[in-house]
Order: sequence, then C-alpha cells, then structure tokens
Amino acid sequence: MDYRPTIAITMGEPAGIGAEVIVKALADPVLRHRARYIIYGMNELLAYAADLAEYDVFWWRDQFNGRLRAYPHDVVVVDYDQYSMLGSAIRSPSKMGGEASMRFCLDAIEAAQKKLVDAVVTAPIAKESWKLARYHFPGHTELFAQKTGSRRFAMMFTGGPLKVVLATVHVPLMGLWNKLNIGAAFQPIELIHEALVNWFGIENPRIAVAGVNPHASENGQFGDEEERIIEPAILMAKDQGINVSGPYPGDTIFMAASQGRYDGVVAMYHDQGLIPVKLLAFDRAVNVTLGLPIIRTSPDHGTAFDIVGRNRANPGSMRAAIELAIDLSVQRHHKQQITSHTSPQQKH
Repeated sequence: MDYRPTIAITMGEPAGIGAEVIVKALADPVLRHRARYIIYGMNELLAYAADLAEYDVFWWRDQFNGRLRAYPHDVVVVDYDQYSMLGSAIRSPSKMGGEASMRFCLDAIEAAQKKLVDAVVTAPIAKESWKLARYHFPGHTELFAQKTGSRRFAMMFTGGPLKVVLATVHVPLMGLWNKLNIGAAFQPIELIHEALVNWFGIENPRIAVAGVNPHASENGQFGDEEERIIEPAILMAKDQGINVSGPYPGDTIFMAASQGRYDGVVAMYHDQGLIPVKLLAFDRAVNVTLGLPIIRTSPDHGTAFDIVGRNRANPGSMRAAIELAIDLSVQRHHKQQITSHTSPQQKH
C-alpha cells in the first residue's frame, strides 16, 4: 500500500491569493486522496475563497489554542481567528499580515520538526508585511534555514523541462559582487547534484553552470568573475566526482537544458534563473529549498494583490508544489523503510 503522507500548508499573506489557490488546488478529490493536509491559516478567508469559487467546504476546522497536534481528518484548517482581516478588505502589505503569515510558518516548521507532518508547502508571503512586523528575513528560504539550523541551503526551481538552482538569492544586483565567491558558486552545484540523485532518481546528473557576465565574459573581455570564481568552483565539484561543466553564457544555456542536454542548471543570480523557468512553466513552477532537514516546497508566484477577491487566481503552481511535496515525502518514507529493514541486526 502506498504511503499517504501528511502535508502542512501555510496560507501565506492573508491579504494575498494564498487562500484562493489552496482551496482551488485541494478542491480536487483526487489530490485530497493522495495525502492528508493541515492548513495553517484563517478559516474565514478560506471559506470566503471557497464561496467565491462555488466549492463546498471540504475541511474540518480546529481553532488554534497554542498546541500543535496530529489529526485523523483528511483536511484540517488550524484557524488563527485572532487575525481577522476579511472585514477590513486589506489588499496590501500590513503589519498584521506579516505577524499572521510568520505565525503560520513558524508553527508549520515546528510541526515538521516534531514529525507531525511530512512536508511543508508555503503559500506566498509579502516580504514588506514581514518588514512592517519587524521580521528581518528576506523570504521563506532564509527563515526555514535559520529555524532548522541549516548552513548549506539553496533555492531550486523546477518547472517544465528545467531544474534551476540559484547561487545567490534575494540580493540587489548592485550588491551581487559582495556575495558571489567560490563557495557561493560551489555550494549550489553540490546541492543540486544531491537533489537530482536522491530526490529525482538521476544516477549521474549532468549539471551546467551559467556565467555571470555577458557571453560568460568571453575569455575575460567582459569581466573576470568566471575565471576567478566560477571555474574554481566547477573544478572543486569535479574533484568530488560531480558531472558538471561550464561556465556557459546565460543567454544560451537554458535553451540547451530545456532540450534535455542537462539535468540541472546553476544560475548566478535571481532573475537569471527565474526568467527562463517562469517563461516556460509559469503556472506549474515550484520552488524547493535544498539543504534542509525537512521538505519545503512553494508555488513560484507572489501574493498578486491586484486580483485578490476576484476568483481569478490560477492554482496550477500551488497544485504542483503540493504534488512535489507528496512525491518527495513518499520517496523519503520508502527510503527510510528500506534503511530500517537493511540495517544490521542488534547483537544479542
């Protein structure tokens, strides 16, 4: 019998489209049958989204009382009704939105650490709301890394034919040169190699590394970062037996990867990696945090304040994030079962 994992879903920014895409994704009984779900959010907003989409409420509500626990139900909403926002019709970042979305995340992380859930799927947050609430995390990735004590971590995006990992994340372009070093280039190579082998079952993945300058500097004509930083990182990875090559020009390498010549690409900065993924798979792209002890996925879009309350949000990326979280949870469970059955017997 296939393992049926429990997936935590955080509702994200209350004033965003998180409630809508969660309800629309889980309205499919086929997806609900694949796992159990605990939604950390606000029942009022989820019920409102269901009403707009003309879905019957399909979940059980539990008012949050400060204690995390498991549930026998297929879908449960842990309701933080102290954050009442529907009446005010907020469609912008706010301090209350930051406090609420942070609370959802922290409790979901704790639930994963306590083995109450197998994975966490996060709906979009508004980074400005976190700032207004005095939480100084650039995003989910850094929050999850700190709360799980992870020093090696990276953002990977999977969508359509591409799997892309970022060497730097939420860094202003003008500040990139202070962040990009040999370690920053090497770590994502190592992490995407581990992910492709352990999570996606690719025995010897082919990894391409993008350059940071036009034409990958064309032998130093447009900068020396390729020679000083990226090439040494690639050599370090090759010394570890990783099948990696580059640096390649950023304007051509994603085309080669989309045609199947590479299993993964390491991009040097945020938009270099995200533009091709969103272009090819905007409604199915998923963000996966590599290097964590827990599984965390997320849809690859923002809060979309401009369409909140209009029943126009596409749940495709949220559904893909949930499906990937389920797949990775089942795979991890099966590996743990195999390990436990093949471990040496205790001596009598």
